[in-house]
Parts: sequence; structure tokens; C-alpha cells
Amino acid sequence: MVTVHPPHDLPPPTPAALAHSRQLGELIAAEIAAVGGSIGFDRYMELALYAPGLGYYSAGAAKFGPEGDFITAPELTPLFGRTLAGPCAEWLAQLGPQAWILELGAGSGALAADLLETLAASNQLPATYAILERSAQLRARQQRLFAARIPELLPRIRWLNALPETPIEGVLLANEVLDALPVARVCKTAAGWNELRVAGDAQAGFRDHPSPASPASPALGAALAALETALGAPLPVGYTTEWQAWLPAWMASLYACFSRGGMLWIDYGLPRHLYYHPERTTGTLRCHYRHRAHNDPYRWPGLQDLTAWVDFTALAEAAQATGWSVQGYTTQMAFLLGAGIDHHLALLDPVADYNLLQRTKRLLMPSEMGEAFKVMALGKGAVEAPTACAILDQRARLWPMA
Repeated sequence: MVTVHPPHDLPPPTPAALAHSRQLGELIAAEIAAVGGSIGFDRYMELALYAPGLGYYSAGAAKFGPEGDFITAPELTPLFGRTLAGPCAEWLAQLGPQAWILELGAGSGALAADLLETLAASNQLPATYAILERSAQLRARQQRLFAARIPELLPRIRWLNALPETPIEGVLLANEVLDALPVARVCKTAAGWNELRVAGDAQAGFRDHPSPASPASPALGAALAALETALGAPLPVGYTTEWQAWLPAWMASLYACFSRGGMLWIDYGLPRHLYYHPERTTGTLRCHYRHRAHNDPYRWPGLQDLTAWVDFTALAEAAQATGWSVQGYTTQMAFLLGAGIDHHLALLDPVADYNLLQRTKRLLMPSEMGEAFKVMALGKGAVEAPTACAILDQRARLWPMA
């Protein structure tokens, strides 16, 4: 269970960090002024996270691990990457010797290093391990880690600035990627759906700008009306939530990028009927700063992570619309057990590796990451699903009213 802290409970940034945040705030304020006084929340989130040299993921501050703002599964335990090597190897064996692994947003590089070490030990390496990384700082961190841990595998690793233009055969890995992509925020009113926009400036601070003059665009309004139809009932007035309008186009671009292969999406999220539950009236947006979760996305832009949970039904529908098949959907706990994490646990010493064992339990415990995190496997072409998908098949939960 995540504890949500009030803003006044957050540790203060250093003067240098505050100066950095003000610089980003001035950039955001300039764009707000240039377009007439407000921008969509999705654009605010894009700038706060990815503005070149200033956004949270583009600047040089630590993000992952004890010294950062949050800990992802690969930083928590190497058994995460070692276990995922199994499903990847199953797909790679079907795809042949020229197959790739493409990781989106490799973070510290820990997942790639653990995965490649494990695949190398079983002689199941991909021809290429590609990393699509927007952050120059994170790319440099990954390069240092690989040079120290797996220098012999560096010739197989390449960094990309964009998706491959020539279709590849391979496996795509996306661990905690979707939650950090920009979302629009919308609010239901008696007159229909409004898009929440962002106003303010670097001095007075930023704020929600839910003006009656900012109704959702026709396309967004139609999408939200279709959502309510799919849910079987209208959402209540005052209901605030998030919307990922870019998802269909992104799935289409990934479909064009692969001639054949599989994709593994791992993130915290819910099927549609639970994501948009009538009682979830304030959405799922969360901010992470120094291992504290809170609800103020406008506090210290550039110094905190902004995330939203994943609507896995929307992900499945966007994928299917472009030609991907949904091969599996389950909890992280079930997928890792199905992929053989118990084998890796059995190799540890209960005394010498006690701390590692305790950290690994967080991946599996329902009260920790085991249930909140879900895994979706998608396939294109004649590829069979990894065996881990069959352990607790929850695809029916994506469309419970179908």
C-alpha cells in the first residue's frame, strides 16, 4: 500500500535544485503565455518530465534507487531481470539468430545487465540489444554500468533515438514505461466533459485551469462518450480522471516497427472497469519525490516524477486494432512465478542472501508489487506466447461485460 504524503511533509530541495526547478518553470510559463494563458495537462507533463536539459528525465539528478525518488523492480533485485530472461528466450528461440531485444527507457540499465548476463549464461543472446532512451544522462549511466559489468557484450548493445525504420524481428520490453508518458486530465460536468488545463507562472506557481470555456475537443469528447458506453453507465458529475490519447498511434508505430515478435508490458494498472470505477473520482495521477508519494503535480516541476496508472484494456484494444494479438494478461506475481522465479530463489543462500530474499518478496507479495503490477504479452506473426502467460490467465478481466 502506497502512503500518500501531504506536500508540507516533503523534504525541501537544495538551493541548486530549486534554481533548476525555477528555470523549468519559466520555460513552461513562457509557453503558457505564448498560447493565451493555459496549456493541456499532457503538455505540462511532457515539459515537466522531458524538456531538454530541464525535465525530470532529461536532467542529471538521481532518479532510481535509494538516492533517487523511487525504486523500480530491477533496482530492487537482480532476480527480476534473471526471471524475465526466460520468457524472452522463448520468444527469441522462435524468431531466430538475427532477433533483437528492444527495451524502451532502460533506466539505470540494471534490467538490461541482469537479462543479458542470464541469456549469455544459457547461450541465448539476441543478435542486438537496442535501447530507446530519450535521456542523455541515463544513457551515460547505462553505458558506465555495462562497461563495468558486461564489457564483453557491449558490441551487441546499441542506443536508438527513435524506433527502427526498417522492421525488425524481436522482443520489446517496457518496464514502467507507460506510467511515465503524458496524460490528459478531464473532468465531467453537467454540460459534458472538460479538459483540465494548466495556468499560472513560475513566480506564483502553476494550477489547474478547469474553465467552462475549455470543453474537451470533439475527438476527446467522442472518446470519453465511447468510454462511458463501454462502462455501461455514465460517470458522475465532478469525476476527474486521465486519458492517454496517444496510445492508438503509438501501438500503430510499434506494429510498423516489427515484422514479427513479442512485446512485454509491465506496469501498475487496472482493467478499464476498475480504472474508471465510479468511486475513483480523482483519478490515479501520483507524484514521487524522495521516496514519498503525493498529489501535487505543480510542486517543484522537474524535481519529481509524475505518473498515472495504466488502463490495460485500452492498451489491449489499441494493440489489437493495429494487428497485435493479446497473448497474456496477468499479475506480476503470477507471471514471475510462471517464468520460474522460484528456481532463481532456490539458488540463494537463506542466510547470506537474506536481504536479497526479502527485497525479492516485494515483487510477489499481493500487498506490495505482486498484484498492483500487471504484465501484458502481445504477439505479432507466428509466435507462441511464453509459458508464463498460462499460469493465471486474466484476459477475461479486460472485458468483463463482453
